[in-house]
Amino acid sequence: MDELSRRKMLLAGGALGALGALSAAAPAQARSLWTWSPSGSVAGSGAGRDPQWVWDEEADPLLAAAIDRGDVPRVNQLLRTWTRNDQPLPDGLPHDLRDFMERARRLPPWADRRKLDIAADFNETRGIYLNLLNGVGGGMLSTAIPREARAVYYSKGGADMEDRVAKTSRLGFAIGDLNAYRPDGKVVVEAVKTRLVHAAVRHLLPKSPGWSHTSGGQTIPISQADMMVTWHSLPTYTMRQLLDWKVPITAADSAAYLHLWQVTAHMLGIRDEYIPATWDEADAQSKQILDPVLGPTPEGVELTDILLGQLAEQTSPGGIDRPLVNALARYLVGDQVADWDGIPREPFWEKAIATAWPKLVAFREKLIPLPLVPPLAWTIDEAARQYIMFYLTKGRGTQIEIPDTNRPS
Repeated sequence: MDELSRRKMLLAGGALGALGALSAAAPAQARSLWTWSPSGSVAGSGAGRDPQWVWDEEADPLLAAAIDRGDVPRVNQLLRTWTRNDQPLPDGLPHDLRDFMERARRLPPWADRRKLDIAADFNETRGIYLNLLNGVGGGMLSTAIPREARAVYYSKGGADMEDRVAKTSRLGFAIGDLNAYRPDGKVVVEAVKTRLVHAAVRHLLPKSPGWSHTSGGQTIPISQADMMVTWHSLPTYTMRQLLDWKVPITAADSAAYLHLWQVTAHMLGIRDEYIPATWDEADAQSKQILDPVLGPTPEGVELTDILLGQLAEQTSPGGIDRPLVNALARYLVGDQVADWDGIPREPFWEKAIATAWPKLVAFREKLIPLPLVPPLAWTIDEAARQYIMFYLTKGRGTQIEIPDTNRPS
């Protein structure tokens, strides 16, 4: 792959030595491990089919047809005007696509408005943790998911990661907004648009030689299993970290935060029989489908370098704070994932963050007084805030749009 520099290859160190074996083994390993029962899902039952072999049977043929008809530019133009949950779909959409979107925008019958409101308040009070974990932490995990890293790299968005981050930020910002699922919110809009994008990528990416040569035998990307792997890299990972950091969370807040992401999973096209009903079920499923597939790829190393470079530019023009950014990312995902992502070691900042961050969290939660917080903690705190601003504001200047090509070669 000519685009990847030798420097970035070396950055990953010995982790990439196992790349060939990992690439071939990960999909088979994930398939053989699927024993999770649909009785643990929000549906409470289901066919129990291995999600590796399930995609989006309703959306996929519609988007393939729209791409083949040449409808995508016109559809994207029309959808730019659709911005609120309660807003009618724009006139002029192809009839088959419009009918699908009208169905796709409906909340599931099990959605609980009270829990969604509680989740909105939880997002406000715990926003700095949630945005940091879903943004930096989830981003670093995603580049260590081989299938996701390759799907991003070889799709159209992989050629412009700044725009790709901005588009991803739109959905993340909408989920965390106070009015997320209220009439004037945006989650429904951004989730349905994302579902359309996924369907388009399933049609386009198999035509990419770069993706086909590195897909480890997968012939269609973004299966239901892949989507749940990504889902676990966000709420499941985030809740684990919050508990590890000893952030006080009430039972009501915990249940509401899970419910927010359950509803969002449904809106993204994930079948109810695969969406965990409880945090215990989420942990069990995550250990089965996320943990075994994490590993290094050249594409993941390249994307990680770009993402952290963007963050460093935000926190300090010229990127002089890149060591701090590297150390923060390593702290969030741990050494194993960081090594797979090719994130350099930063001994000074790693020690500083490991010492200061727990005390900063404890201070925020009123568990310790201010004098016990090291002065260096506020430098780390400001770096985190700068990233959150980057993460949230990037999404305001772009639109989630359906691709009609893969990454230019």
